[in-house]
Amino acid sequence: MKKLALHWQILIGMLLGVIFGFIMASVNGQDFVMKWVDPFGKIFVKLLKLIAVPLILASLIKGISDLKDISKFKNMGLRTIVLYIITTVIAITIGLGLVNTLKPGKGITKETVSMLKDKYSTSDQAQTILINAKQQKEAGPLQFLVDMVPDNAIYAMGNNKFMLQVIVFAILLGLCLLLVPEEKAKPLKDFFDSLNEVVLKMVDIIMLFAPYAVFALLASVVVSADDPDILLALLKYAGVVVLGLFLMICFYMILISVYAKKSPFWFINRISPAQLLAFSTSSSAAALPVTMERVEEHVGVDKEVTSFVLPVGATINMDGTSLYQGVAAVFIMQVLWPEGLVFSNQLMIILTALLASIGSAAVPGAGMVMLVIVLEAIGFPSDLLPIALALIFAVDRPLDMCRTTVNVTGDATVSTVIAKSLGKLGEPHIKNWDDNYPVK
Repeated sequence: MKKLALHWQILIGMLLGVIFGFIMASVNGQDFVMKWVDPFGKIFVKLLKLIAVPLILASLIKGISDLKDISKFKNMGLRTIVLYIITTVIAITIGLGLVNTLKPGKGITKETVSMLKDKYSTSDQAQTILINAKQQKEAGPLQFLVDMVPDNAIYAMGNNKFMLQVIVFAILLGLCLLLVPEEKAKPLKDFFDSLNEVVLKMVDIIMLFAPYAVFALLASVVVSADDPDILLALLKYAGVVVLGLFLMICFYMILISVYAKKSPFWFINRISPAQLLAFSTSSSAAALPVTMERVEEHVGVDKEVTSFVLPVGATINMDGTSLYQGVAAVFIMQVLWPEGLVFSNQLMIILTALLASIGSAAVPGAGMVMLVIVLEAIGFPSDLLPIALALIFAVDRPLDMCRTTVNVTGDATVSTVIAKSLGKLGEPHIKNWDDNYPVK
């Protein structure tokens, strides 16, 4: 019998995890899930993060050093940054258009605001977000450029939060390999080529555990969910965000169909394991190894493109998060600060959300810090910021899962479009974990 495709296995694991979570929540089994089920999900996420830095380092250095010509890297880099900026602006614009048209803030009563304020506004999580946002705001407009450059490459490789620093180091090393004699560069290039193959094989092996891991992750999300009454009150706001994210995916599929000349359904089928992992983990950094493997082996994008475009995208391309910020900022103003709903503020939201997305951590919850920066940029009253965060805390986790899925889809789409523009989009070459086992 034909083996069930990986994305179907993951979908089944997610569905069973949700059902199991609801059952355990109904019998007060939350403690059992968090102690005996959730750890398996955490182990899986740790394994994915474990290989993220070695994979980026090996694939990026190998990809750049194989270009033979620095001008090719300049061409690819410029196209990548421009396309990421364009898609981010489109995402924010879609979000602002929907939230201004559908006005989800009109359905929130004062009683609901008061209930949310009492539950969330004084929480440690809210205060941590406000402190982090204040530190980023005070750092200066060019601080993100300073933060991109590592002063210790080994230290940067030891923390996934410094992914951009690892990328800068890898680019510099790859470019320098182009500038030294071929015989001197070959041993190092061979090392990184070998490392890249080994790490990609690790991705294949880790993915064997994916269906069970997403079961654990979704079960823990369900049993730790907030008050259903509060979630229902915020359903219209959440619906606007999800609708915007869906429209953004439709935009990606138009790019794939019109420019890359590929079937959107074929494309989604090929990258769906990466999308499902992004949804389950709420982390584009955790999903990055799988995204790189799916786009390269299953879509057919050349390693030269995936090794640069995808790691950069996981760091600076936050289309889903930026769209969410546009919706959330206007929603908050509709409820708490209606006098701030002027055209100039909405233009400022587009600009600030775009800038805030560059260098933002590709981890769960980073979007909330970016949202505070956006609100402060438009002059939102500081005394209302804790209440503003409280207003959207209840539905932030499920929306974080959805927007991370869009972030990863955007990365895969841009890499495919860039590959097509450079003549680097070929036929898929799928590798299985046991291709060389047993060795005869």
